[in-house]
Amino acid sequence: MLIDKSKNSTVYIPRLVENRVKTALADTRIVAIVGPRQSGKTTLARRLAIADERPYLTLDETDQREFAVDDPDGFLRDYKSVVIDEVQRAPELFLTMKRIVDDDPRPGRFLITGSVDLLQRSISPDSLAGRIDVIELMPFSQAELCHNAAPEILDRLFSCDFPVLRMVGRTENLVERVLRGGYPTAIERNDDNRREHWLRTYAEILTNRDLPEIARVNKTDNLNKLIDLAAVYSGRLLNHSAIGLQIGIDSKTADRWLLLLENLFLVRRVGAWHHNERKRLVKSQKLQFIDSGLLAAIRRINATVLRRDRTRFGALLESFVFSEILKMAAIRSDRININHYRDLDKAEVDFILERAPGEIVGIEVKARATVRPNDFKGLKRLMEICGKQFTCGAVIYDGEKIQQMYPSMFAIPFKMLWEA
Repeated sequence: MLIDKSKNSTVYIPRLVENRVKTALADTRIVAIVGPRQSGKTTLARRLAIADERPYLTLDETDQREFAVDDPDGFLRDYKSVVIDEVQRAPELFLTMKRIVDDDPRPGRFLITGSVDLLQRSISPDSLAGRIDVIELMPFSQAELCHNAAPEILDRLFSCDFPVLRMVGRTENLVERVLRGGYPTAIERNDDNRREHWLRTYAEILTNRDLPEIARVNKTDNLNKLIDLAAVYSGRLLNHSAIGLQIGIDSKTADRWLLLLENLFLVRRVGAWHHNERKRLVKSQKLQFIDSGLLAAIRRINATVLRRDRTRFGALLESFVFSEILKMAAIRSDRININHYRDLDKAEVDFILERAPGEIVGIEVKARATVRPNDFKGLKRLMEICGKQFTCGAVIYDGEKIQQMYPSMFAIPFKMLWEA
């Protein structure tokens, strides 16, 4: 839901992942919609419940949650199909659901939502294997906010299908888009200060309320410091020892706590891509925030700050592109892995997308309106290493036109992330 400022009324913005959820309900016994709190899971689940005439239950309600925890069999006994919101708050339900769908394997028995990574925290990987389809719903994508169809850019990258020279037009309000992010409740706030306050409060609530539900963490003050430090590290190589030293924990605890932030869909660690024949690689992970607006709020970066110091825009922009790629990948039926590349010669590629069987795309992110030959240094190195597996390289930049710079390499405006 969002407020239509021109009409001062609440409107529903369609989610591009909805068709994938409907398809899964038609052939899978349990379908899980997972993603951050306040990303729109409840709105989508309610919409599907009404369309399919399914009962809707939420475990955010105390009486429902206590019933589910104390008597999971009784809680589910009378439902042929049902929607259960925030299911991670009663993990006792999973074994009961498994038994029910094993006895009656019709598709679409349960549509569940969760604000933690269920396969990491609540579900044993073996317990529901073959019975569940887990689909991520992230905050709004730019395509959704513009009421556009699903962008074509990933398909074009994997087929290297771009016009040699095509005017696309300038990317409107890029800084505003990046600072705004995609959380529906944050976007509803017209005042920038009010939006930043909501986003910072959101992170604090996750730390103080949601984390204790999924893990025993006594030092919540240190966890709040970790979120602040994670924001500083966004887009950079991770060093768990250095992070731990700054907040008084060891490297193993820093690693475990970062995993908790991942499970709550605040951040994601991006693995280092490697090739068996290549030895001189940096193997450290990089850290990325799921939402650029949240990252900006935690780092207290706003339009005024960026007017004074444009160099602080780079990490936000990289997070913004990462988030858009995640959202595009979530609506697809094929699997796309996202990694990064860096070698000891300091050649690097921000994102490497890999799709079976061994199709590789490289993406560099630049805040400039002009591309330079040196911007393709890492992509050229990647092409050299991958050989025939290399499909396409792209520098996404703040320009107006698609340009082919080298064979299989293009400069692409940011606008292509949300427009056809």
